[in-house]
Amino acid sequence: MLTFYEEIMVLLLHDENGTFLPVSEHTLNRALTGAVLMDLAFANRIDTDPEQLMVIDTNPTGDPLLDRTLARIAGEKSTADSRAWIETLSAEEASASHDATIRATALEKLVERGVLQRQEEKFLWVFRSRRYPTIDGKVEQEAKKRISDVLFSDEIPDPRDVALICLVDSCNILRTIYSKREIDRVEPRIEQIRKMDLIGREMAGAIADIERAIAIAAAHTF
Repeated sequence: MLTFYEEIMVLLLHDENGTFLPVSEHTLNRALTGAVLMDLAFANRIDTDPEQLMVIDTNPTGDPLLDRTLARIAGEKSTADSRAWIETLSAEEASASHDATIRATALEKLVERGVLQRQEEKFLWVFRSRRYPTIDGKVEQEAKKRISDVLFSDEIPDPRDVALICLVDSCNILRTIYSKREIDRVEPRIEQIRKMDLIGREMAGAIADIERAIAIAAAHTF
């Protein structure tokens, strides 16, 4: 199973040429930061209340990126809510060295899984352009199918699909996947999905709080 942060990267890559869809750095950083927090919430490592995001289990998840973020939050002495953590972590993401970013980690993992391949092209013998064409298109197709199956039906969705849709919609990524006509058609369904409590009270609260924080932070880019 892919993590949320891996699924975000898969959804943002063109199938054939391996370049990124037009999403701003600001939005992408917050989407990936929110995805990491979503992963930690689903792993029962963090929870939220109206005033703070808190660690409820410090045991490692086995994913180095998630564990690094978990340790970062657990090591903070002062309290902060979800929005503050998204702003803090996304700022750290923006200033991190290339190899230490969530984006680079996700792409490396997807290459190792055989989902993507890495291609580098040299311009003027100096500048390099890196692309990630899809090897296994089933992964991206499956992620998009899961989203479409939920949005274009009345079936009760899986909790992870609810979280993924809320995550990509909060950062406006759905509009890079579907046309405006399709978005207009499914807007009522998206609103319905946002109100679903399928994860359990504590988990639903954490996911909803993270989602709202991402939406508020990302709103400054639109």
